Amino acid sequence: MTSNLEKDILARRTFAIISHPDAGKTTITEKLLLFGGAIRDAGTVKGKKTGKFATSDWMEIEKQRGISVTSSVMQFDYSGSRINILDTPGHQDFSEDTYRTLMAVDSAVMVVDAAKGIEAQTLKLFKVCKMRGIPIFTFINKLDRQGKEPLELIEELEEVLGIHAYPMNWPIGMGKEFLGIYDRYNNRIEQFRTEEEERFLPIDENGELAIDHPMKVTSYYSQAMDDIMLLNEAGNAYSEEKIRRGELTPVFFGSALTNFGVQTFLETYLQFAPTPQPRITEDEQYIDPVEHPEFSGFIFKIQANMNPAHRDRIAFVRIVSGKFERGMNMTLSRTGKSFKVTQSTQFLADDRETVDEAVAGDIIGLYDTGTYQIGDTVVGGKKTFQFEKLPQFTPELFVRVTAKNVMKSKQFHKGILQLVQEGAIQYYKTLHTEDVILGAVGQLQFEVFEHRMKNEYNVEVKMEPIGSKMARWIENEEDVKESMSSSRSMLVKDRFDNLVFLFENEFAMRWFADKNENIKLYSLL
Repeated sequence: MTSNLEKDILARRTFAIISHPDAGKTTITEKLLLFGGAIRDAGTVKGKKTGKFATSDWMEIEKQRGISVTSSVMQFDYSGSRINILDTPGHQDFSEDTYRTLMAVDSAVMVVDAAKGIEAQTLKLFKVCKMRGIPIFTFINKLDRQGKEPLELIEELEEVLGIHAYPMNWPIGMGKEFLGIYDRYNNRIEQFRTEEEERFLPIDENGELAIDHPMKVTSYYSQAMDDIMLLNEAGNAYSEEKIRRGELTPVFFGSALTNFGVQTFLETYLQFAPTPQPRITEDEQYIDPVEHPEFSGFIFKIQANMNPAHRDRIAFVRIVSGKFERGMNMTLSRTGKSFKVTQSTQFLADDRETVDEAVAGDIIGLYDTGTYQIGDTVVGGKKTFQFEKLPQFTPELFVRVTAKNVMKSKQFHKGILQLVQEGAIQYYKTLHTEDVILGAVGQLQFEVFEHRMKNEYNVEVKMEPIGSKMARWIENEEDVKESMSSSRSMLVKDRFDNLVFLFENEFAMRWFADKNENIKLYSLL
């Protein structure tokens, strides 16, 4: 591999930001973009009345509700690194999209609200990172408000998440009495709400403030010094190796809304965050970003109508190895078909520009006319292979969907098929009448679907809930008879024409299994 290409790849840092809703994830994303010069003015989610919306929330429904329901991709340069941020939905109804996004990153930044600590969704997403051994960096946010004691937060991190924590800095005071942070890593104190030239104060060899300063006489300073002494004597030892393995999380305190501690976090993160990592194929080969010379990547997300004026669809590709060049020939491993890529794009939320070149670690968008599926592998060389499968969830909620206006049947079917390919909702149809049934992990996905059908495809839909069902696929479809279908075990087909039973409840499924011992059922994640 040419040394220039290797240098470009090693400059990449690709991470996802994970958190519970409202922990400040979108705000911290914006501040990072601000440092990278990617945006001039951060529009916080709080600023709805001013018409300023978060840069990473591009979909209309996200602007109305102030929540992220899709995973945005943003790229910027900072201090010699090229950073790809994937902003994930915090809402649990969209955890499937987040799971797949986590397959496309090399590290994760976990944002924790200092007042609330570890919340349910944070825990769920953390477990995915842990399962994959993804290094996790923690940013404890909202120090400008009153919250839990810092030592209590560290203890909670360790006990609830089962990971060792190493505070890289430590708060001096909190809320209205928040004075700044003691930066253990850079040996300095960073003052809150002060002039730029007075921002950093020096620390002497004993770890104390090296100059006379009003902060020294406060109880908050004394408390912070006591805590730091305790951390130095009884806290975890710092280990880069453990960070890389996802066993130790570096912890940073700050306030994203007031833009305090974010730059310090970013600069330190870039020193320790992993470069693009190898990915494993279905036949257990490791494809190394630097050593594998040919281009390869996988599609982890498909998004329809990012530009409603053009009704387009974008397939998001994580480049695993080699270099992408616009106009190159690419092969889709699933079909074996080769094609020339002339339209490709990179992102800053809804701002897109044509990309001529990209390397391992980058995320690019390919215009999709219905060619791609989530989980597809694309390669540039002659030899095709398939990266390991991406997770798919078994839906729990189901609705029967029809168009209110039967004259709009064509738009109705087109809209459903395009939105289904994004992976948030799953499509089923009854065997003879071909009624459309949609399945989802959470109710909010149906609301987003209804909103987008109306706004993007001009089709009003009627959704009739058929309640929660237990969906099970069948290993030996040839042994299934239609007579096995009943009101309590409905037989339908998924969008790939596989047979699926929708059972009313656990009891109905057990009853079916007892009566039909030869039918082998299985579920997705």
